[in-house]
Amino acid sequence: MTGTEPAQGLGPGAPGPPLVAVVMGSASDLAVLRGAVEVLDRFGVPREVRVLSAHRTPGDMLAFAHGAAGRGLRVIVAGAGGAAHLPGMLAAATTLPVIGVPVALPNLSGLDSLLSIVQMPRGVPVASVAINGSENAALLALRILATSDASLSSELDDYRLELAEGARAQDAGLMDDSGRWT
Repeated sequence: MTGTEPAQGLGPGAPGPPLVAVVMGSASDLAVLRGAVEVLDRFGVPREVRVLSAHRTPGDMLAFAHGAAGRGLRVIVAGAGGAAHLPGMLAAATTLPVIGVPVALPNLSGLDSLLSIVQMPRGVPVASVAINGSENAALLALRILATSDASLSSELDDYRLELAEGARAQDAGLMDDSGRWT
């Protein structure tokens, strides 16, 4: 799955060479990682979406990681469940920032995935977001890109203001017309 081929209901994404890769260990993780894809699409950031297994296709995963920067990628969002080795293995094979998304599985509700991602050895950093937190992973990727893109930075500021207005509307909805809590 790349930014030019719709995959399982994903649109083609923004035009242009991908800046962010959304990678998962199996297609079943797309249910969680779809949120990251949607955030990237909302901000018009070109992306690619791949299934690369650290265990079933390690050679493909390493080839992807070794070539990622040379193809113009700037950030990798990697979701994985269970042993969740994908984010760490990608980080071990590239200098690009890798943001891990722990995917919840039925047995341990994602705690195993979270611990696998955050317990990386010294020298191999992987950022992590909450279990199933792919939207925040994409927003973190966008913040990384925005350090060198003033337009994207401005869009993210507008988004923060939009979130604040939504929170204010919720707060106002808790009061009646006389200003008392309902």
